[in-house]
Amino acid sequence: MSYSADVIIVGLGAAGSCAAIAAHDAGASVIVIEKQPHDAHLPNTRRSQGGFHSPDPDGDREALMEYATAMFSGRNLPNQLEGEQEEFVDELARIWADNAPQNAEFMRGLDSSFQTPIRVGAAFPDFPGAAESKYGVAVSTYTGQADETALRGRTSDTPKELKESGEAFYACLMMGIESRSIPVHFATAAADLIIDATGEITGVRAKHDDGDREFHANRAVIIASGGFEYNPKMRKAFLPGPGIDGWAFYGSEANTGDGIQMALRAGAALSAVGMVAGRVICAIPERRNGLRIGLNTSGVGKPNEIVVDNGGRRYASERTITKDPSRYFFYKDALHFDTQKLEYPRIPSWMIFDATMMDRGPVISLPTLAYHGLEWGEDNRKALEQGWILTAPTLELLGEEINRHSDSRKSMDAKTLAATVDSWNDSCARGYDADFERDPATMGPVITPPFYAIPLYPGGPNTKGGIRADARRRVLDWNDEPIPRLYAAGEICSVFQFAYQGGGNLAEGIVFGRVAGAHAAAETPHVNGR
Repeated sequence: MSYSADVIIVGLGAAGSCAAIAAHDAGASVIVIEKQPHDAHLPNTRRSQGGFHSPDPDGDREALMEYATAMFSGRNLPNQLEGEQEEFVDELARIWADNAPQNAEFMRGLDSSFQTPIRVGAAFPDFPGAAESKYGVAVSTYTGQADETALRGRTSDTPKELKESGEAFYACLMMGIESRSIPVHFATAAADLIIDATGEITGVRAKHDDGDREFHANRAVIIASGGFEYNPKMRKAFLPGPGIDGWAFYGSEANTGDGIQMALRAGAALSAVGMVAGRVICAIPERRNGLRIGLNTSGVGKPNEIVVDNGGRRYASERTITKDPSRYFFYKDALHFDTQKLEYPRIPSWMIFDATMMDRGPVISLPTLAYHGLEWGEDNRKALEQGWILTAPTLELLGEEINRHSDSRKSMDAKTLAATVDSWNDSCARGYDADFERDPATMGPVITPPFYAIPLYPGGPNTKGGIRADARRRVLDWNDEPIPRLYAAGEICSVFQFAYQGGGNLAEGIVFGRVAGAHAAAETPHVNGR
């Protein structure tokens, strides 16, 4: 079966949707092909917390460019040997300063009932331009709520007016797609790019249950198919440390790096391919594509818990694991390699907590597991019954339970673990963490039996590195020459190659998805266009 449009877009997440809307509004005909079926379309966009950067339009534009330059490249920060993507960062920052302040307005323009309260400001207050830019991160909601409960609520099965977080953001995007009657081919997996004799990209070959399909692009192709979280070979090749069993992700299992592989076969270069938005998160025995399922572990950094390494020792302030922005870099600490023992002593790490935390509510974010069709239980008890949470009446016995766990490196020292908890409890009594200066407001003793543990692995929502693209989002070869008529946007080529602030992926989907869509629509049609 063969189809034709001016612009063919691979992937219907934030970047693909915004690219489709921009190309359509520029007068181009558009077709979107999406790997997941319509009734199970759960991209990372939908699974997210729905936050997206939207600086105050009244902020200083030059300051906003400086702040964006620091996040995208780090070039304007002290002690940097070199900046990431230096060749393009000036234009990237200019585009960001021109467009990001309109992100909330753009989204509300897709659906007038969509609400975008601003929840937080600049995550990097010491970056140039942080204050003067009036940076802000908007929350996605149809209810008007923007508290933590709303952000972590799962509203996939509710009417639109009750949707919050990523579900609200996704619903708003779909309103934009549907109101423009942009055709979407679901359950259609892109397999390869079509390249003509001159080297120009002229379309996409795809697979569907009813047979192979070809999508011919009169103007350009945009790849917005996300990262490679669930591709074992790519993880082993690109992620630092033990890439397969040493990591866990809670993003979409449909993200298997298909778009990256397609672009590579067309001659694309790679850029910051090992970049990840990650920390340490709970992993459970359930797997997808042979890989651990991770869970957004919201209990870390809360009172009545600590995180320890394989031997039972704390190695960081637990609040840095879940606090923006350090939560998106903490995986680097978890990947510490002992050069004497030749091992990763923090893979896995262990979250240790007591009955007070256990009884307070779920220690993980329930939606991240529900999207995988699994249940944790509102009171943690189902997870305990399934063996996902370990328990023992004493800390010494808990250490022994950890050593019997299938994920354990068999190196947990029960006495060391008990001593670590005793030291932590003393710190709580004093109200000061002398070891790692944890925020006193988050401190609480691990003292009430029984005691509990869950394994933590480096990971998070998604990978951020992939194919190399310039500021116009043209895909580049190894000589930085554009591959004709090929564009990319979103997590497959994230602009956040130095530092990442929460909500950045959705924001770059809006800004650079639209940039890619506009430039693709502006391409001159093929001479022998269909």
